[in-house]
Formats: sequence, C-alpha cells, structure tokens
Amino acid sequence: MLDPLYAFVFAGLFSPGPNVILLTSSGARFGFLRTLPHVLGVAFGVGITSGLTAFGLGALLLAQPWLTLLLKVAAAGWILWMAWKLLHAARAQVLSEADRPFRFHEAVLFQWVNPKVWAIAVAASAGFSAGLSPTGEALRMASAFSGINLFVCLFWSFAGSLLTFLLTTPRAWTLFNGTMAAALALSAAMVFL
Repeated sequence: MLDPLYAFVFAGLFSPGPNVILLTSSGARFGFLRTLPHVLGVAFGVGITSGLTAFGLGALLLAQPWLTLLLKVAAAGWILWMAWKLLHAARAQVLSEADRPFRFHEAVLFQWVNPKVWAIAVAASAGFSAGLSPTGEALRMASAFSGINLFVCLFWSFAGSLLTFLLTTPRAWTLFNGTMAAALALSAAMVFL
C-alpha cells in the first residue's frame, strides 16, 4: 500500500510556491540543462529541511514564536529581493555574463527560509508519522521529500524551458518576468498568514 505521506508531499510541493516560480523562470531564461544545479539543490535542501523536522526542529519553531517570526522576516526579505531581481531580469536572448541560474548551494540554502517547505515539512512530520525512531523518521521524511521534489523540480524547470518558444518578443518576456515576480512577491506576503 502506498504511504499517504507521498501523496501529501506531492500535492504540497507540486503546487505553486517560491521554488516552482523560481525554477519555471530559470528554465525559461537559462534553459533546462543550466537549471539542473538549481533543481538538484532544491531537492537536496528540501530533504535536509524535512528530515530536520522529524528530529524536532519543526516543534522548536512552533514552541518559540520569536524564532518563527525571525524565520518569517528572513524568508519574506529574501523572497522580495528575488522578486525584485526577477522583475528586472533580462530575457533569455539578451543575457549578460553576470546573469546565471541559482547555484547548487544557493538553492540548498534557500530551503532554510522557504516558508512553504517548512509548512509542508512540519505538517507532514506531525500528521504522517510512521512510528519509527527519530532517525528512521528523519530518513523517511528526507527521502520522501527529496525524491518526490526532484521530479517536481524537473517538471517545472522543463516546463519553463518550453516557454522560451512562446516568449519570442521583448514584450512577452516583460509580461512573463513581471507575472513571475508578482507571484513571487505574493508568496512573500503569504509568509505572514
């Protein structure tokens, strides 16, 4: 029988959020292959974050409101900064040498302040325990989140790379970047709800 954790994780991670928006944009701007380090970093970072919730880090965040607020402020700030950069990003046809997708370690680190990942990981840890030892639960959570998220990230970055064929004018790129930046900025506001 399929572990219900998998369906929960898939539904939570496949729906739009900061990672989906950034990976789709990166796929469109830089192409699928150049976005792969970003994809792998997200999958790895999500695994670490979710594994740590099984060791009680999620419970600590819930028990310490000041720590939760600090995480929310850091998350909102980082997401708004990325939205600003995305709004002013060059279209794929005119990228400069300074334009580049996230590096592996940047994508891993972003998961530490990604509010959607924390929310899903804490909910999964609380609601889908298998009664294993803390280490067993941490490995179960980490492998479920990383494995499922790898395929989710591959899907969205590939979908983004296909958008390049539709975004053929500067106006289309401006609309795309503006829409993605607005969605990302909205996700920063959602941190506080």
